[in-house]
Amino acid sequence: MIRFEKRILDNGLKVIVHEDPSSPMAAVNIAYNVGSKDEDPDKTGFAHLFEHLMFGGSANIRDFDGPIQSAGGENNAFTNNDMTNFYEILPAGNVETALWLESDRMLKLNFSKKNLSTQKKVVIEEFKETCLNEPYGDMWHHLSALAYTVHPYRWPTIGIDISHIANATSEDVESFFYNFYRPGNAVLSVAGTVKAHEIFRMAERWFGDIPSGTVKRNVIVPEPPQTAKRQRILHAKVPNDAIYMAFHMGGRLDKSYFAADILSDALANGRSSSFSCTFSKKNSSSVP
Repeated sequence: MIRFEKRILDNGLKVIVHEDPSSPMAAVNIAYNVGSKDEDPDKTGFAHLFEHLMFGGSANIRDFDGPIQSAGGENNAFTNNDMTNFYEILPAGNVETALWLESDRMLKLNFSKKNLSTQKKVVIEEFKETCLNEPYGDMWHHLSALAYTVHPYRWPTIGIDISHIANATSEDVESFFYNFYRPGNAVLSVAGTVKAHEIFRMAERWFGDIPSGTVKRNVIVPEPPQTAKRQRILHAKVPNDAIYMAFHMGGRLDKSYFAADILSDALANGRSSSFSCTFSKKNSSSVP
């Protein structure tokens, strides 16, 4: 069991600290409770867009990466259906640098036309590279739409269509930011050679005066039970035939989740899995 201390600031920001003296480094992580499921079906890909916009400068800081690198650290981020996550790893003595940077971009991003245009181009190129120009790149678009009929999991994190990001306006982007990227919708965690009381003091100093905000969420319609097999056969210019299968399962807090997770590994993770061995035997038996 990992021991930690927790505080909630007046603006709703949850702060979690784990003291770990085994390493001279510290990890700072801030998770926002917003993912692609929170998007408008006609304006998808916004959560992923913000993964890029958050590095384009903020109210008082022109460049996010520079100060982190000068402090001897590194940073990255990821987005999925349910959350957007940002983290920094740096020497524990410089941990306040990460808190300063994270607080400034939570306060206000650089919404200039130049920055928005630049980051939109980056995301559009990523869409083209990974979804349109790569073999099997559109797999999640087809599979998600088959697996879900009404739930917002029916589109991938990168978005339904490239035009949704291309047509995003400054007003669209600012509205999405000030709705979701607020202290009351975030969890800040720090682990490493740090003292909890010092991190709580720093968190109050850098995040305490940021308005909490009020998150307005879409009403998510529960996915109806699937009662019949769904399949789609696609023809494309790819190196080899491919089969993708998806099965509905319990959520991460469901007791059945762990059994399904282990079963999926046994069936299809690696060359020694059941499916891989089966296909390998079939292929080898057809060779003269």
